[in-house]
Amino acid sequence: MLKKLETEKLLPVLVIENAEDAVPLARALLAGGLSFAEVTFRTAAAAQSIRRIAEELPQITVGAGTVLSVEQANAAVEAGARFLVSPGFNPAVVKEAARLGVPIFPGCITPTEFETAMAFGIKIIKFFPAEQAGGVDFLKAVSGPYPELKFIPTGGINAGNLGQYLALNCVLACGGSFMAPPKLVAAGDWDGISRLARKAIA
Repeated sequence: MLKKLETEKLLPVLVIENAEDAVPLARALLAGGLSFAEVTFRTAAAAQSIRRIAEELPQITVGAGTVLSVEQANAAVEAGARFLVSPGFNPAVVKEAARLGVPIFPGCITPTEFETAMAFGIKIIKFFPAEQAGGVDFLKAVSGPYPELKFIPTGGINAGNLGQYLALNCVLACGGSFMAPPKLVAAGDWDGISRLARKAIA
């Protein structure tokens, strides 16, 4: 799965208010050439949305984002999430992910947090919020002392700066909601989302 993500290089971050939108949204991403989806636990529809995508579109590798608790980690995996993402480093959530047997990409923005993650055996980190935390220049600086780490920058990533991040060897993939903006999801503009997916790939 990680090799596939490294090849695809894009991780759409999805905020889904209505679980009925989950499958059409995932189909739109697939039509645009993307096969990963991170459904955030920012809404009550998250677990059901993950379940629907996992059951109806197995070709989509669906995971859960904004996982802040052990309970959410369990709900996500029970629904079919194949990976977990958290905005910060929570040792209890990281340990639970290991117990559940799923990869977790915890959010880290300092060398101390990087080393904490490494102590837990984690080598793929969500760099969040990327732009606000120093962006491309910061990643260039920290990749020297931490060559074994790979980053998934998220936060402030868009079609304009995407290429700068992906040009870095330390970047595994980039995440963001710019491939499926909540406004387009709410409007049911699936063709528009497919176009944004193709633009991001290009």
